[in-house]
This record gives sequence, C-alpha cells and structure tokens, in this order.
Amino acid sequence: MSRNALEICLKCHELIVDNSSRIECDNGSCGRFCHRKCTELTDDQLKVLDSVPNLRWKCDMCLGKMETGAKMSQWLENSLREHEKRLEILEQGLEKRSKLDDSPQTPPLCPFLPNTIGRKAVTITVLFVLLTLMLGVVLATTTNLFDKTLNQTDDSEVHIDGKLVVIGIKSWGGLPTRGTLQPLNLPVHRVIISDTTAETCETREACSYWARVTQSKHMDSFNWGQMGYNFLVGGDGRIYEGRGWDFEGAHTRDNNNSSIGISFIGNFRRNEPTPKSLEACQLLLEQGVRLKKLTTDYQLLGHRQITGTLMPSEELYRIIQTWPHWYNLTKTWPDLHMIQ
Repeated sequence: MSRNALEICLKCHELIVDNSSRIECDNGSCGRFCHRKCTELTDDQLKVLDSVPNLRWKCDMCLGKMETGAKMSQWLENSLREHEKRLEILEQGLEKRSKLDDSPQTPPLCPFLPNTIGRKAVTITVLFVLLTLMLGVVLATTTNLFDKTLNQTDDSEVHIDGKLVVIGIKSWGGLPTRGTLQPLNLPVHRVIISDTTAETCETREACSYWARVTQSKHMDSFNWGQMGYNFLVGGDGRIYEGRGWDFEGAHTRDNNNSSIGISFIGNFRRNEPTPKSLEACQLLLEQGVRLKKLTTDYQLLGHRQITGTLMPSEELYRIIQTWPHWYNLTKTWPDLHMIQ
C-alpha cells in the first residue's frame, strides 16, 4: 500500500479517485502516486509504460529532480532503448535457434555407435584401407624390381631381328665396359667360332649366369676392359652381346682386329649344341652381312684351326664345317698364334 492514506497526487495535490487514472512510482521505498495526466508524459509514452514488461514510472523525488517533464522523458527513453536492445538480442538468439532446428540432421556415420565414436571408426577404417593400398603398391613395385634384378631383364637392351634375339650386357646382368675399346675397321672378313667349356644352358637365367661367369674371368683375371668375345650363343636360342659388332675382341691373338669372335656357351665334346643355338648363330651371321659388319665373302673358321687349342669341341666343330663360308685351312699361317 501507499504511504499516502488518501493517495494524493504529487503534482496537483488533489485526491486520486479513479485507480485507472493513477500511476505509482516504481521505487519500492517510495510508494508515491500521481495522476497520469500530471506526469507530463505523452499518450504514446504512457502506452509504452503499460505494454512493456519491466518498464515502470519513477517520481520526481526518486529521479532527483523536481521538474518532471524532461527528466522523466529521458529516463523513459533510455529504459525503452535498453529494453529494445534486449528484445533485439533475444530475437537474434531465437533466429539462430530456429535455423539450427530447421537444418537437416546429418545421419550418424554408424547408427549403432555414438556419433563421435562412429566418426573415429570410419576415419580409422579409411586410413587402414589407404595404408593397405599403399603397401600393396610398394610390394608390387618392389617385387617387380626384384624380379627384374633377379632375371636381369631390360627390354630396352633386347634386340629382336626377325627370329634373332640379342640380349644386351645390361640385360644379362653384365658389368659395363671399363676404359675404351678399340674400334674395328668394318666390315671384317673373318668369323672365328669357339666354345666356353662351361656347362650348357637352355634358359635365359642359366645362360645369363654363364655369361657373367665368362665376363668375370676375362675382366677380373685377365684385366680386360670387357668380355673377350664379341658374342656368346646360348642354348636357349638367344645371343648374348659381349663387345658387339663395332669393337675389337680379345679372342684370338693377332686376329682380333680383323675378325668377329663368337663363342657357344658350353662344352660339346660328346653332345651337340641345341638346334635353337645353331639357328641363332646362323641368323647372327646373316645379320652381320646385312648390316655390313661382315664382308659378303667372309671366312668361317674354328678357333682350333689357327691355335693349339681344342676349341670348339668336336661336335660343334663338326657341325660348323657344314655351314656356308666354312674355310678349310690346310696350312699353318706364320702370323697366327695362341689365344690370349
């Protein structure tokens, strides 16, 4: 209740009869009343006081100024602005909440697990799959490289001429040439056939191995820059390149600068060379003529004809005597010597 028993207006000091026409000071310790018309507030301001929650009127005594108009209006406006700010902040919060509520809910990654655990499970699974794929690629690449190293396969060093297949030094696993080889004055007019006295071979792997053994003997024991033969013939029907067509060999002393040295891998004292190896050697000789590395009337000789060795062995020596260009040497040439 008011401190005034009869509720006297603070401004006009008249009795307040109608409660609807009065206004009470909001200060709890004051409790003074005033006619609404005596507050000097506009009708709009009075409506705001009635409609806005938590917005109340204060008397002149509580406002600290006896002149009511300007002070009360300013206080009311400040209070109204603060209320509007609170409403604006509240509306912004409601809009954000509404957007969150309206946005489609992302289904859980794993419906049987909490969302965070499901995400972790999917992430770990994806990483595991990627690592597995990477490991597979690495293993495949490593296996391929290992296989190439084991078999010494390099297609860029394999030369195919019709049925003739020539395997380059790099491809059969040989060492590169040390130093400089002496070029041949091509075409040459002589081919000298021999054998290596090693085991026979009928696969690329085995023939490559014996080619490396022969090269190691010549380069490490004799300290030559490369294998002494221009070519090796494998029982698998492939030619294994040594010094090739263009460089002087080290197979028959005093004849190296005028001949091509070809040696069959193996020893043929009792067994004949394979038909594939004999065909490969003949194809190689035909290529030499075609490439103008050999003269068209070249002479085919067995190494034993011009040296004191027994190369090639009996069976191979017997066969090459039936080939075209075989040269039947019946006397010893004074300028021919033993093999190096």
